[in-house]
Amino acid sequence: MASAFRLLFAAVILFGGAWPITKAALADASPLWFGTGRSALAAVGAAILLAALGRLRFPVAQDRKAVLFLGLFQLGGFFALTHLAVALVPAGRTAVLSNVVTYWLIPLSVLVLGEKVSTARWIAAGLGLAGAGVLIGPWSVDWTQHDALIGHLMLVLAGLLWTIAIIASRKWPPRTPMFELLPWCFGIGALLLVPITLLLEPDGGVGLSSWPYLLYIGLFAAPIGTWCVIEAGRKLPGAVASVGFLMVPAFGVLVSTLWLGEPLGWDVIVGGLLIIASVVLAARG
Repeated sequence: MASAFRLLFAAVILFGGAWPITKAALADASPLWFGTGRSALAAVGAAILLAALGRLRFPVAQDRKAVLFLGLFQLGGFFALTHLAVALVPAGRTAVLSNVVTYWLIPLSVLVLGEKVSTARWIAAGLGLAGAGVLIGPWSVDWTQHDALIGHLMLVLAGLLWTIAIIASRKWPPRTPMFELLPWCFGIGALLLVPITLLLEPDGGVGLSSWPYLLYIGLFAAPIGTWCVIEAGRKLPGAVASVGFLMVPAFGVLVSTLWLGEPLGWDVIVGGLLIIASVVLAARG
């Protein structure tokens, strides 16, 4: 569990900070082009690194189900929905909703994987959802606005796609170390995103001022953070992983507040404390 929690902590730092960076990048980039670019850069960067280490090879048969699900659902569908939503929803709220897999991961872990969830971890999940609910602040959203409604629905669906990828990687665990499969996972994600991007954003692109953000996320935060998330999701029980992932949006909200000037109020403080409490309880339960 200790190594899995270290991976989780690294994912919190990398992915929690990625959403405010993405929001800043979208000032000079269209959402899907940015998402496609980060997937393609991550695939190329990981492939170059593995080739230099002499470890780049095609996935064996036992790896392919996990690679396909991770590529299509987590790195293709998840990226498409979240990058479209971040243009409609504040970065902090995007970080929260897209990472709230608790309402999907725990029941699917029970139904599909047959996991047993203790009472303490059910309580932890409830605390975590309460904290996420406070951070989202549904009372401050004008639900009559079409963009707000669509953006939030896309983020809820993104959480489901990520959950399906986690369940698949645990049901059909790959034989090859996960880091060696990243180029193929990101490559599949990029191939899925390209036609969607060309269809929905034919005149889009990434401006010069957004390239530093794209290079940082595509070559560093995306591959390393994704590897940490996948490994933590495979090694931790579903209830613990789902609650632990809530630390990502809590950190994302904090960074959004400090960097983008998104308001810091009682909701950020109370929501963050509830999420921290839920993680501690889940780890002990």
